[in-house]
Amino acid sequence: MENIIASAVSQVGDTHHEAAPRRSPPGSFVIFGGGGDLTRRLLLPAIYNLACAGLLDDGFGIVAVDRADLTDEQLRDNVRTALEDFTARRGAEAVRLREDVWAWMLPRIRYVQGDFESVQTYQAVADVTAGQNCIFYLAVAARFFGPIVDRLGEAGLVREGPDAFRRVIVEKPFGHDLQSAIALNTRLLNTLEEQQIYRIDHYLGKETVQNILALRFSNGFFEPLWNRQNIDHVQITAAETVGVEQRAKFYEGTGALRDMVPNHVMQLLAMTAMEAPISFDADAVRNEKTKVLDAIHPLVPADVVRGQYAPGMVGAKAVPGYRQEPGVDPHSLTETYVAMKFGIDNWRWAGVPFYVRTGKRLAARKTEIAIHFKSAPYALFRDTPVDKLAPNIMVIHIQPTEGVTMQFSAKIPGPSVRLGGVRMKFDYAEWFSEGPSTGYETLIYDCMIGDATLFQRADNIEAGWRAVQPVLDWGQDARSLAFYAAGSEGPEAADALLARDHRHWLKIG
Repeated sequence: MENIIASAVSQVGDTHHEAAPRRSPPGSFVIFGGGGDLTRRLLLPAIYNLACAGLLDDGFGIVAVDRADLTDEQLRDNVRTALEDFTARRGAEAVRLREDVWAWMLPRIRYVQGDFESVQTYQAVADVTAGQNCIFYLAVAARFFGPIVDRLGEAGLVREGPDAFRRVIVEKPFGHDLQSAIALNTRLLNTLEEQQIYRIDHYLGKETVQNILALRFSNGFFEPLWNRQNIDHVQITAAETVGVEQRAKFYEGTGALRDMVPNHVMQLLAMTAMEAPISFDADAVRNEKTKVLDAIHPLVPADVVRGQYAPGMVGAKAVPGYRQEPGVDPHSLTETYVAMKFGIDNWRWAGVPFYVRTGKRLAARKTEIAIHFKSAPYALFRDTPVDKLAPNIMVIHIQPTEGVTMQFSAKIPGPSVRLGGVRMKFDYAEWFSEGPSTGYETLIYDCMIGDATLFQRADNIEAGWRAVQPVLDWGQDARSLAFYAAGSEGPEAADALLARDHRHWLKIG
């Protein structure tokens, strides 16, 4: 796993310049769904950023595959428009498209028009990628994952040679329950070897998510404290202010649990709780993540809260409830919020609850991991005006800001002993000067160089689904659906989940 964007790491009193990361091998980046929204908003800007950083080989090329009737020239015009939009929409960081980079990319963009089920489509792809290294990116609806891989195999396009690799990047959702995830893994592995499959989760492209491992295992003062003797509980929050928007058809059959917990949330939990791997080799890291997920206690109904947003105010704007959104069943039982209490049955974490929550139309957009340490003994301060000690909390901020905050107690200036809670904050944007990114740069580059550390393995995917499958088995139940006002902190039942353990959530807004 390499940091492909940072060119230097600054430390107090010293600056260490890293050797420039190596360029990617030559080859074709083939995007199925090359005319879609994901390609336009994220994949093409990520490739542009890699080109700006000088990380793409001169033998690199983009092949977009889609059903629309386009020429190479029309596609190139569309790509330029997408890149101009990306560079211009960065607020205070808005810049012009680099013409030297665009001139380099322009002749390297090709288009293949065809249906994803058609044999002719794959023959056309074979004609433009013959003998090259290839990465096939499945930026398509999940129903096409299996058929595209089947056709790639039948066309001989995933057959590797001594001097040519063939890899496939699969977007989420990877299944809609444990059984379907196992079935999809089985289908892909009928054609591909495990080391050829890169199951992508864009959360793992966030610098702070990657930094969880660096924080834990490169700092000697963290690891001795990272256990049940010192940590009281952990809170993982993935909150959004947006509603279902134009995704009602997808969301009605998915809900917050399927959409977020088996993938994004479980990856955050695993990286927080995993044991130190023997190396940063991909399989060594993924072995430890899977062990954590396999150690999760089976859930019981009392440990799960399902919620749905009702009409309310987000900022100063009145917004409808989920059931009033276009395309949503007015009697829908689909959850837009879920809070869960997990226990991990191993020597490091036995007895330490991991509380997770994720939802739409909440008070703020925020993804973070909060490590709550056990309180210090109070007896030392019993003869002072101190009435309580501020809890020690380390918060790892993942989005929209990326950084780490530490909360601890300090003496308030004055003649008497009075304590106050203070915070120390590290912010990536302030400490490191980085250009705007999509979060996909690291993931795409890692696939190019064959580093699968940040991608999920089959057993990792299945372990995440196995942890939440009991909730899916219970089914939707109107009696267990808790409503909350849009723009709020979530349903009261989620507060009660922690209150029964004499704890409370950190505020979202």
